[in-house]
Formats: sequence, structure tokens, C-alpha cells
Amino acid sequence: MMLNDMKLILMICVSIACIEGSFAQADENILKTDTVRNKYLPTGVRIGTDVLALVRTRTGDDFHGWELNSEVDFSRYFLAVDYGTWGWDLNSDSASYSNSGDYWRAGIDVNFLKNDPDQNVFFLGARYGRSVFAESLEVARFDPIWGLLTDDFYHSNVNAWWLELTTGLRVKIWKMFWVGYTARFKFALTNEATDEMLPHDIPGFGRTDKETAWGFNYYVMLRLPLRKAPPPPVLKK
Repeated sequence: MMLNDMKLILMICVSIACIEGSFAQADENILKTDTVRNKYLPTGVRIGTDVLALVRTRTGDDFHGWELNSEVDFSRYFLAVDYGTWGWDLNSDSASYSNSGDYWRAGIDVNFLKNDPDQNVFFLGARYGRSVFAESLEVARFDPIWGLLTDDFYHSNVNAWWLELTTGLRVKIWKMFWVGYTARFKFALTNEATDEMLPHDIPGFGRTDKETAWGFNYYVMLRLPLRKAPPPPVLKK
């Protein structure tokens, strides 16, 4: 009887040890899963506007537009999305040109300031840009028989798309407030041109008389934290 009791106790101990080992392994797997999952959760979101576009709109008579910028912070990598409007009214003695449209850009930035305690950013990145716009051109000409004549050209819902290489800074100035700039090299422009009228200026890209274009934005931003950033990796000695 005692031998059977000892066998029963031994079986119970072995079973309990196996169950504890299973729970310990399950906890370890959950921890690993959470670690991997949290690695891909954003730590914050920055939302801002381009100050230069607002200044040009207020101080100039020929340009009107604005741009909003948003960045989702994945610790070192950023998902960036921009949306804006853009329009020009250009006049000369013999011609009048105007355009207006919307554009958006989306891409990825990589931060090269890895262990900055304020989470400041120096980045390199890439964008895909797209625009839908309308434009019109009125040209005055003199005909020896009919006198002064005007030719009108117009088309709407014109689509254009391009690529960008970007670099810039984001700097924390106080609590949730940030400032920063983005410099852009724009290339690989494609647009739905017509034989009647070739696009002169594309919102978000710029003039089309060159194959490439440069852009510069200066942002004032607000950062909304979502979770604490993971600690920097410990360097092994």
C-alpha cells in the first residue's frame, strides 16, 4: 500500500512539474510574441503644416496653397504622408495662365540619430507623389485681318505622378512641439498631357520645363505619443 502511495505521489509530482514547465514555456512564448509585436507598433504620430506655403499665400498675389504633413513613428522608421493644394495665377502682356489642384505624397523615412534622448530625427527617405489638377491658358495674338484675337486652352482632371528622394531634420523644441524641414529631389515625372496643351506647372511637383525639380518645406509640428519607445540596444563589450 505504501509503495502504491509513493508511486501515486511521484506521478502527481511529475505531472505538476510538467504542467509548470508548460506554463513557463507558454509565458516565455507570450513574452517573445509581445516583444515581436510591440516592435512593429508605432511609438507616436507627428502632425504639422508647411509654414512656407502659408507665408507665400499671405504675402504673394500669384500663389495660393497649403500642405499638411503626418508621420507615424516606428522608432527608427517613419511612415510619412503629405496632402496639400497648390495654385498659380500668372499674367503677362500677351498671356494669362492659371492652375489649381490637389496632391499627396507617401513614403518611408529612416532615422540616423538612433540613441537621441529627445528623439530628434535626421532622416533619408523616398516618396511617391500624385496630383490631380486643372489649368487654363489664354493667349492674345494680332491678326492682320481680324485684329486682336485670343486663344483659350483648358483641360481638367489631369493626372501626374512622380518620385522623390528626401532628407531633413525634426527637432523637439518644447514638450509636444517640434519643428523641422524636408528637402526634396523630384524626378521621373509622368503626366497625362494632351496635344492641345502641355502642362506648365503641376501641383506638388512644380514646373515641367525640366526633367527634375527641387522642393523645400519647413514644418511646425505636434507630436502625439502612443507608447514608450523601446530602450536602445546594449552594446556588448
